[in-house]
Amino acid sequence: MANEARPAVRKLLSLAIGAIAAAGLLTSVPADESGRKVEIAVQPDGEAVVRHVRGPEFLTAYRDIVGVWTICDGITAGVRSGTRETREGCLRRLEDELVQVAEHMLECVPTLREPGRDYQRWAIVSLAYNAGWPSICRSTAARRFNARDWRGGCDAFLMWNKAGRPLREVRGLTLRRQREREICMTGAPGFPASTLEARLEKFR
Repeated sequence: MANEARPAVRKLLSLAIGAIAAAGLLTSVPADESGRKVEIAVQPDGEAVVRHVRGPEFLTAYRDIVGVWTICDGITAGVRSGTRETREGCLRRLEDELVQVAEHMLECVPTLREPGRDYQRWAIVSLAYNAGWPSICRSTAARRFNARDWRGGCDAFLMWNKAGRPLREVRGLTLRRQREREICMTGAPGFPASTLEARLEKFR
């Protein structure tokens, strides 16, 4: 029928920010949020195929370090005590959330749309996923990126290493910000993409 409702078309992360950034995020966010390792392949149509390799999977809601109900790889939207999810559902939730964050970041930091900014997109979406995109859109990192001060923007990630009330430095956040800075700097002189994995391991 002409007025029959059509199913919503699912947005794919690789089509929003490119295959390099999408594959990076769908690998690094599970490692950073849950401590698990996954392998990913991005298909020609943009669909991401993710295989869990090892590490904990949080398929039941738990409270994070500041007491927020969380599930899967850092998902908090719509999560409450007793919420459960499947492995496939967790992947869908993660990709959907990353797409939303990425779209907001591309809107407030339009310089990220420029060719060759794959690793900066990966890094700042990871930061915004963890710290909240409204805050990151107003951040020093975003302002520097919009001024095309890429190194300065990457350095500003290190400011986001505190949590709780009152705010206190969290070692896990410090290490994550260091990893994100390494990703962000990739492509700059002295930071070739081929050495990224080895550089990240220094901050595990």
